Amino acid sequence: MAEEKKALDTAKGAAKKTGGLIKEFKEFISKGNVLDMAVGVIIGGAFTAIVNSLVNDILTPLIGTVLAGVNFNELGVTVPWGNHPYINIGGFLQNIITFLLTAVCLFVIIKSINAFKRKEEAKPEEPPKPTKEEELLTEIRDLLKEKQ
Repeated sequence: MAEEKKALDTAKGAAKKTGGLIKEFKEFISKGNVLDMAVGVIIGGAFTAIVNSLVNDILTPLIGTVLAGVNFNELGVTVPWGNHPYINIGGFLQNIITFLLTAVCLFVIIKSINAFKRKEEAKPEEPPKPTKEEELLTEIRDLLKEKQ
């Protein structure tokens, strides 16, 4: 009997913990930061596809043409020992170019956002409008000055 009660108490405790975890998860997921992060990840994935296409389809062939017709996809070395592995240097160079372009794009985006924020901070704030009580007190003060 005592063992059954102990097992029941343990099950109730686990249910409370699970309910608490679900509640915490709902609070976490409904916060704006998580949604902003999800949107950022999705846009980042799309941006990466654009940069990859720019590097692989446009820049790499142009660089290869400038370098006397070198095809980066075929640029590599076969190691003469073992099972003769192929080291794809061209693919590695393409990934370096992709990384550098992504870093430059992010730098430009962040720099422009920071400049925009500085302009917003530099704008002088308008003084707050006086409340009705302050307006009334100002009128009373002006009337008292006129009487003197």
